[in-house]
Amino acid sequence: MPARFIVEADGGSRGNPGPAGYGAVVRDGDTGQLVAEAAEFIGHATNNVAEYKGLIAGLKAARALDPDASVDVRMDSKLVVEQMSGRWKIKHPDMQPLAAEAREVFPRGRVTYTWIPRERNKAADRLANEAMDAGRDGRQWEPRKPAAAGASAGAVAEEPLKTPAPKAGWAAPADLGTPTTFVLLRHGETPLTPEKRFSGSGGSDPELSDKGRWQAERAAEALAARGSIQAVVASPMRRTRQTAEIVAARLGLEVRYEDGLREVDFGAWEGLTFAEVQERHPEDLSAWLGSAKAKPTGSGESFTTLTHRAGVARDKILARYAGKTVLVVSHVSPIKTLVRLALGAPPDSMYRMELSAAAICAVQYYADGNASLRLLNDTSHLR
Repeated sequence: MPARFIVEADGGSRGNPGPAGYGAVVRDGDTGQLVAEAAEFIGHATNNVAEYKGLIAGLKAARALDPDASVDVRMDSKLVVEQMSGRWKIKHPDMQPLAAEAREVFPRGRVTYTWIPRERNKAADRLANEAMDAGRDGRQWEPRKPAAAGASAGAVAEEPLKTPAPKAGWAAPADLGTPTTFVLLRHGETPLTPEKRFSGSGGSDPELSDKGRWQAERAAEALAARGSIQAVVASPMRRTRQTAEIVAARLGLEVRYEDGLREVDFGAWEGLTFAEVQERHPEDLSAWLGSAKAKPTGSGESFTTLTHRAGVARDKILARYAGKTVLVVSHVSPIKTLVRLALGAPPDSMYRMELSAAAICAVQYYADGNASLRLLNDTSHLR
């Protein structure tokens, strides 16, 4: 299912017109979790221009997380809310192109507008003032760690509210209650897997091979023997659907699908081997290996964007299945991302993890926000 986000946006100027800036935050619509923020000093402008620019930045940040999402915009600007809702006519020539730009971010009908009092818009107001303070000091706004990375319109956090490192010791304190456990299962092999070809969400969406089905059946037997799985959530891609359905049938459970768990889009690299990409797109590959913000050639998706949507998916599953053990059937990149976030490791740590087809990992999440990696790349059920 597409994500649902709440965008809170604000803008201001000191003089109207005067030195101006905007701020915007994006929250998960189900949990209220902060998943992105943006702010920028925009020079000499009016309050209304700054408010519209804050709206646009918030919408673009939400689109970067999930272009198919629905968005509830909440602002304390009655003018912007009424104009964007179509109840007030936009007469000012400075406002008309900004409103048109805001409408182009998401298709009509996917964005709603709600007026809120200023005291409920404190996060966006704080960011707008931080941006104006930065402009006063002759610099651009920079995020407070570990919040957002990037200072321009549409900037989003490097990762959603980073999971703190586990406390020292083998076990969580007894008063934290039952942890929520993610048993992370990579899908079985497809015809592309043995050839080590890029296979993401922008490619052919291959089925499991005969070996891949065998691997899924072995995983099902192993998980049934453990007897602790209470729910199954999977990426909606064909290979993960097939893997999840095989396991869920053995466990007597239904499968719930979460779009945030799908594999990253590898753009023009889909179906190619690493060597072929290195030959055809050497500069793009080098940039991708060097930065989580870099995208594969063409319409590819960066690991930064993947981090956001995987983090949103994680938080939705945690909210729905608190205290339970959930089988999460996904792909190499999302699973590595969840492991990385649980460890509080840097983005390049993903290149140092091995994750085989049909391998099992396990992460436990505690009530105080800490996480513990319990298992990584277990393939003992395939031997």
